[in-house]
Amino acid sequence: MSGKSGYSGLQIGLHWLIAGLILTNYLVSEGMEDAFDGMLEGGAVTGLVPTVHVYAGLAVLVLSMLRLVLRLVSGAPEAPGVPGSLGVMLAGLGHKALYLLMILVPALGAITWYGQTELTADAHVIAMNVMMLLVLGHSAVALLHQFVLKDGLLVRMIRPE
Repeated sequence: MSGKSGYSGLQIGLHWLIAGLILTNYLVSEGMEDAFDGMLEGGAVTGLVPTVHVYAGLAVLVLSMLRLVLRLVSGAPEAPGVPGSLGVMLAGLGHKALYLLMILVPALGAITWYGQTELTADAHVIAMNVMMLLVLGHSAVALLHQFVLKDGLLVRMIRPE
């Protein structure tokens, strides 16, 4: 972490774009198993759902890697709370897990789809569900900070530094 008080406009834009793409993919994932099975059986892949899901997933992969590089280069604001406290350590672990899953989930999806292998399909689904639980927790904690603790944490991801 750096001594920054907020995120850059690019960091904020990437955060919300990736969040929107992940939510979109979660919502349109319902038809993917049938599309994948049909593809394995030699059928043509048609329809909006597989197209949106695959390309949005690839966008999440690329944008997440860009976001990670940007974070490593530009840093991030200090976590609120006492350095070394359980809350600060959990926040750090949560962010690392989210970055890992934002790269792992679409990578597993791409391997499954383009490699036409069922071996990674279940891992992709399980990792996605774990990521969605972390996203839910991440969102709940951000709202807790903003509306209960009133420490302005959420504003850092809305208004650029």
